[in-house]
Amino acid sequence: MKKQPNKRKHRFIRFFFRLLGTIVLAVILLAAGLLAFLSLTEFKPAEQETTEITGKAKKTLAAGDSLSILTWNIGYGALGDNADFFMDGGKMVRTADVERINSNLEEIVTEILSVKPDVVFLQETDSNSARSYYVDEYAYIQDDLERYCASFAPNFKVAFLPYPIPPIGKVESGLATFSAFNVTDAQRVQLPVPFTWPMRMANLKRCLLVSRVPIKGSSKELVLVNLHLEAYDDGEGKRAQTKMLADLLAVEAQKGNYVVAGGDFNQIFSSVDASAYPVQKGNWKANTIEESVFSGDWQFLMDPTVPSCRSLYRPYAGTDKASFQYYLIDGFIVSGNCTISSCKAEDLGFTASDHNPVILQIRLEK
Repeated sequence: MKKQPNKRKHRFIRFFFRLLGTIVLAVILLAAGLLAFLSLTEFKPAEQETTEITGKAKKTLAAGDSLSILTWNIGYGALGDNADFFMDGGKMVRTADVERINSNLEEIVTEILSVKPDVVFLQETDSNSARSYYVDEYAYIQDDLERYCASFAPNFKVAFLPYPIPPIGKVESGLATFSAFNVTDAQRVQLPVPFTWPMRMANLKRCLLVSRVPIKGSSKELVLVNLHLEAYDDGEGKRAQTKMLADLLAVEAQKGNYVVAGGDFNQIFSSVDASAYPVQKGNWKANTIEESVFSGDWQFLMDPTVPSCRSLYRPYAGTDKASFQYYLIDGFIVSGNCTISSCKAEDLGFTASDHNPVILQIRLEK
């Protein structure tokens, strides 16, 4: 009878380890199943794909004409002034409810319509994502830009992102280009992916969206390149993507085409003075694009008087604006056969996005 407590103790220990083994096995099976699911559903775009061009544009373009181009990372409609984000040192994963997303999109469309640009480059435009409550932002914006033709190139398609807690879930997002000029061709061009398996499955497959506008009375074209380069790699990916961009631009310039590349570079041009926005300890730091990588007569444009991006390490509303972390990472690269009239960032107070729009005014030289 004295040994009975030891028997109960041994039974409990055996039960505990069996239960622990069952839990561990279940976690392993769940992780293996998730990896298999992500592998089977991984977005594997071709090196180059033709994208659909929708809508109607009536304006034509000729040498000597002037035009305006707006670029804006719209933060998938969910990164307004209320938001921080865990990837930047904040806490939020879901950064807006559906009402705030619709409010942000309305403000974004209102700004675009007030500027009336001839061309619009948008980045982080969701089409079917849990993080933006499956609002089709591309269609939402296209509905209001009635006199523009439009094209969309996905760069982030993941059936389910399992991190953090709560998980991000499904993401479908990309680049959107709108043109008031007739676009004859639009191509999605795949950029180098710096991540290896399994991290590659849950990361962006960044690309260029290359659109072509004919020049009246000429064999030349206006080549429009919408882009969103790497942000969170160790630097090799940024350099590889920048080199590929430089090579593509060089080919188009050698043809005599007018070329404008614009968007979120996640880097700063080497000629731009960003001393007004020092990087605070512990915050993300933008790499520098060495302009010497680009052979030829190129113009590198950012507006140093207004930050184009703010950090998401804390919400912007109600904070000390003077001590906030800002960046210059949005801008344009323009071929030498274009005359620059202006390049200005609009200070919108980051109410609808963590980026400000940047507007370029150019003239095509005869």
